[in-house]
Amino acid sequence: MKRVCLILLLVCGFAVPSFAGKIYGSISEGGKPVPKDVKVEVTCGTNNFMATTDATGNYSVFVADKGKCSLKVYYQSQMPALEITSFESSVQYDLTLEKQGAQYTLRRK
Repeated sequence: MKRVCLILLLVCGFAVPSFAGKIYGSISEGGKPVPKDVKVEVTCGTNNFMATTDATGNYSVFVADKGKCSLKVYYQSQMPALEITSFESSVQYDLTLEKQGAQYTLRRK
């Protein structure tokens, strides 16, 4: 019985990550990468998934949900957002922050 429980636990433990999709890419402004530790938030329904950029403006978020989501970047006291799609497999979103007047917008490269 212990053996069956152990096998079931191992199978379930490996099954959960296989449903998660990785959303990754880079964020730049004016052709230069954003600084380290810029907060990136992906919202799918009521679930939020967080990450921060590294020193070269790259980010990586594991998202457990599939479908339409919103990617938000917290940058210079603003939160520009972009609608994205999450899949079971990895998807790359390289993004550019553009300042229009006093507001930043986020667009895909």
